[in-house]
Amino acid sequence: MELVKISEVRSNENNPRFIKDHKFKKLVTSIKEFPEMLKLRPIVVNNEMVVLGGNMRLKACKEAGLKEVYILKADDLTEEQQREFIVKDNVGFGEWDWDILANEWDVGLLDEWGLDLPVLKDLKESDLFDIEIPFYKPSEIKPEISELANLDKTRFLIKKIELLKIDENLKEILKIRASFFTDFNFQKIADYFSNEKEDVKEIFKDLGMVILAPKEALERGFVELSENVFEL
Repeated sequence: MELVKISEVRSNENNPRFIKDHKFKKLVTSIKEFPEMLKLRPIVVNNEMVVLGGNMRLKACKEAGLKEVYILKADDLTEEQQREFIVKDNVGFGEWDWDILANEWDVGLLDEWGLDLPVLKDLKESDLFDIEIPFYKPSEIKPEISELANLDKTRFLIKKIELLKIDENLKEILKIRASFFTDFNFQKIADYFSNEKEDVKEIFKDLGMVILAPKEALERGFVELSENVFEL
């Protein structure tokens, strides 16, 4: 590892990784506030001083006004290995334990540090017309209840809500809202539904977890027909 002038390091124009504006600003701020981190995570370059790992960090360092950066030369990699390194260096193999993060870490700081906390995606009007309705063929094998949904993000948000010093009724409303972040596996739900007794099936239908036919969807108020349909 060595400390070199930042002007000597060349960005990799073929790096497929990029950071959106708001996260890039957080990275720049992070470098200004904690520059010691750069020595612990040097920018990896090849013999031509082209970046193999740390392309966005280099860009952020320039934005932060740094004159020098720490680099590590990977001078024994083949061309193919360099290309492989660029992708593998940016692959995230693990997953966050949302329960530990909620209990042991400051959520505000995690957000400042650039961690993608659970948030609802902002839908544009054009996105709504791209939605396709899937049709499932239930099987005779009844899945485990744990397979029906991923509750990690919902649990994380509920723990965060429980820490708030607010009115209990408001907490209840926020907790109900947190359920919107549950990641349902509707294939497994359909399989589970087809192997349950009638009273359970009925509540599944009341909650919109399964919709057996367009007519039923209309009757239960899950969808409405536009007047434009009749005009057409």
